[in-house]
Amino acid sequence: MASEIKWIKIVTDIFDDEKILLIESLPEADTIIVVWFKLLTLAGKQNYGGVLMMNDRVHYTDEMLSTLFRRPLNTVRAALQTFEQFGMIEIINNAITIPNWEKHQSVESMERVREQARKRVAKHREKQKTLANGNVTCNVTVTHSNALDKEEEIDKEEDIYNICPIKEIIEYLNSATGKSYRYQSNSNKKIIQARWNEGYKLDDFKKVIDNMVANWTGTEWEKYLQPSTLFRESNFDKYLNMVPRAPKPAQTNIPAWANEEVKNEQTEEGQVVLADLYAELEAMENGKT
Repeated sequence: MASEIKWIKIVTDIFDDEKILLIESLPEADTIIVVWFKLLTLAGKQNYGGVLMMNDRVHYTDEMLSTLFRRPLNTVRAALQTFEQFGMIEIINNAITIPNWEKHQSVESMERVREQARKRVAKHREKQKTLANGNVTCNVTVTHSNALDKEEEIDKEEDIYNICPIKEIIEYLNSATGKSYRYQSNSNKKIIQARWNEGYKLDDFKKVIDNMVANWTGTEWEKYLQPSTLFRESNFDKYLNMVPRAPKPAQTNIPAWANEEVKNEQTEEGQVVLADLYAELEAMENGKT
């Protein structure tokens, strides 16, 4: 069996299709339609490009399909004749084939599955060669096999590295705003993942948060320090490049004149007053007042 495909494509208006409508007018219509879907799923499972093959050498017969589908042989034969008449199947060299098989499959997905299967087979054969060649070349082959394993581990590590750090972003926002947004929220995950998929990284999210916290804290806009506003597609790049507002200087109750430079110059009158003040203080100290 080729690499199994786990799904087939079925359009939602299939029961409006002219062929299906005609089949529904036949005796045992429901059974015939069931046989059709069983054919499609079997073709996908065996994955021979729409040819009903058990393996590379044996194709399915109507008797085999009757057994597999658990339907009477005459019913299966009638269904196959109907499908052939409507061009839904073709019999080529006694093999049942489904024309336009790509309608029921994503060709790109199938090719990707085949490529993955090819790599697995190549890796398996490499290990088989290791055993077949014995101890003489064992170390060399195993090293190559280990290299393949290492490449797979690196790919997995890269996938993990590229996972969007939604939790870290939300926790950073909560720390900066004093809020309690949930990283498990579907809306938060969706909007953050969307920006991440556009190529923005963790530092970009942090910068957007820092910029807008600096600009909006203490203003009427503070209430918009939330994921749905900060990380919205139409806002994100704008906020990322916004210059944060400089913090206001701390307010004090010290009068302005207190910061004026003190001058040491004294007038003659001032010197007399100061001398009298010193004399009075000295007299008080000596108990003369």
